[in-house]
Amino acid sequence: MTQQWTWQLLRAGAFRLDGGSMFGVVPRTLWSRLVEPDDQNRIPLQTNCLLLSGGDRRVLIEAGFGDKWSDKERGFYDLERRAVRDAVAEVNIDPEDITDVIVTHLHFDHAGGLTMRDPSGEVMSVFPHATIHVQRQEWKDAMNNRSTMSRTYLRDHLDPVAEQVELIDGEREVLPGITVWPMPGHTWGQQAVRFTDDRGVVCFPGDVMPTVHHVGAAFSMGYDMLPYDNMLSKQALLEQAEAENWRIVLDHESGHPVVTVGRDADRPGRFALSPAN
Repeated sequence: MTQQWTWQLLRAGAFRLDGGSMFGVVPRTLWSRLVEPDDQNRIPLQTNCLLLSGGDRRVLIEAGFGDKWSDKERGFYDLERRAVRDAVAEVNIDPEDITDVIVTHLHFDHAGGLTMRDPSGEVMSVFPHATIHVQRQEWKDAMNNRSTMSRTYLRDHLDPVAEQVELIDGEREVLPGITVWPMPGHTWGQQAVRFTDDRGVVCFPGDVMPTVHHVGAAFSMGYDMLPYDNMLSKQALLEQAEAENWRIVLDHESGHPVVTVGRDADRPGRFALSPAN
């Protein structure tokens, strides 16, 4: 029998990114009907994480942007003064009790919360006893800053935890009942995560579909390294999620991030997302 996990959603901090970049080739006249930008053309986003519990394991999926930012840097992205360690503390879990962290990829808004500054200013691990699970391709690309964005793979998020990292090649059950598998498109080495609770399968797919507004085939980000591959990854994800009645947790949805997948009654052949518990 597949191990079942209990889990809860953690909000690790709100922020904003440019709406045009978030919707890529989709023109503003279309995406602005879905979400209203601010006076700097930025849209509201969240860094959603999951905390899983099972036996003696406490597993965190994703780590958010952390709290090592200057006021100037916070202003660029309107970063909330909040980090994943705050969210973990609010549910009465000591960061030292986290046994595993799974990150979909290593961009700043997903891996920044792996580290923090101590009172002396030294950067250190937030979860010192955790194994950090990441695809080998993603780690290699992060170390080589392989991205069109020069400030997203930041070494002070990564170097202090290098000895905690377990590198994964392709699909693997990293813990009983928790499987990761490649989800290329946003990066070459992005991975998705799925696990089972008492109601079925829950999937955390990373930035293949960051918000409810990205369900359409063309709705990929300008930040995607491989937009066509991302479209194919998203199509495969949505087909499997619909067929097997998965719940999906969207990593940057600021509203209701837990959804199920169905078909759009008004547009045959297209998918639609509905809120789930």
